[in-house]
Amino acid sequence: MAALARLQTRLSGLREEYFRRKRSVFEIRKIEYKAAIKIQSWFRGCRVRAYLRYLNKRVIFIQKWWRGYQSRRYFRKMVETAYFIMKMNFYNEMAVRIQKRWRGYYVRKYIHNYYALKKYLEAISVNNEIVRNELQQYAEMKEKEEKRKDIEKKEKEKKHQARKMHYLLSTEKIAGIYNSPFRKSPDPMELLLRKSKPLSHRQQQMKSPFAYELYDWPTCKRPPTFSTAQPLPPIGRQKPQGPFRDTAEVLQQRYKPLEPTLRVAASINSPLEKAREEMKKEEWRNCIHDNEFLPFSSYHKNEKYDPSIHRSVKYGQETYGIKHFREVQPQKWVADKVSHCIF
Repeated sequence: MAALARLQTRLSGLREEYFRRKRSVFEIRKIEYKAAIKIQSWFRGCRVRAYLRYLNKRVIFIQKWWRGYQSRRYFRKMVETAYFIMKMNFYNEMAVRIQKRWRGYYVRKYIHNYYALKKYLEAISVNNEIVRNELQQYAEMKEKEEKRKDIEKKEKEKKHQARKMHYLLSTEKIAGIYNSPFRKSPDPMELLLRKSKPLSHRQQQMKSPFAYELYDWPTCKRPPTFSTAQPLPPIGRQKPQGPFRDTAEVLQQRYKPLEPTLRVAASINSPLEKAREEMKKEEWRNCIHDNEFLPFSSYHKNEKYDPSIHRSVKYGQETYGIKHFREVQPQKWVADKVSHCIF
């Protein structure tokens, strides 16, 4: 009982002692935990550094071995390549020597023959002489033909000139310019004038007025005309003798187009605007229609008429110009129907 009473008296102090010791143990445990972590980290660091040093040594050793192996292998390959190239060069040189000896022997024995080659060259020289002679004969023939053509052309021109100057022929009373009385014999031109006939005036061919009418109807290039009058016969007038020029040359000189100078053709005031106005006039005058209208064809039968902008209004198209051409007012009509004109 005495021991129990002692324990009861010490019970309050025991609790405080328990909590105090437990708190001291907890604080000591934190210090021990931090110390253990520090020891473990130091040990692991030493271990890892030692392992890394070991690995680094192994890597350096492997790299040295691999580089040595690569260099030895590359050197061996270079040596093998150089030896192979030397061997192939030697074999090629020996093959060239063998081919040279064999080709020389074969050509000397079977191909090269001095007498056959001499005979072949003689045959070529003979053939060349034959071809050269033929070409020379052909050139002479062509030259003679060209000369003959030139002579014929000159004779023809001379005859035409004589026919053209037939008015210079001598008469019984008056001697011509080519028949001088101071000469023993007349000039050759005088003899040619006596033989030739005078050059007649060319009559222009009249075109029939019906030649283009039927052809131009489908394209509507010209208005269809039905002429009933017969064309007048041409006047059988010959060219008068004398130093007169051709009619065609005179007409060409008379009706040749005007060729104004730049000062006359261009305007001093605003040449650019003048040129623009001329260009506009030319565009309006020479309008090109891609769809040519053919009156006797059924090509445009199914095409729909597109009215212009001026024939349309806000609420629809105007009927004026499409259905009728005058205003319709049924309330002012005298009769119930529209009167129609009967032809």
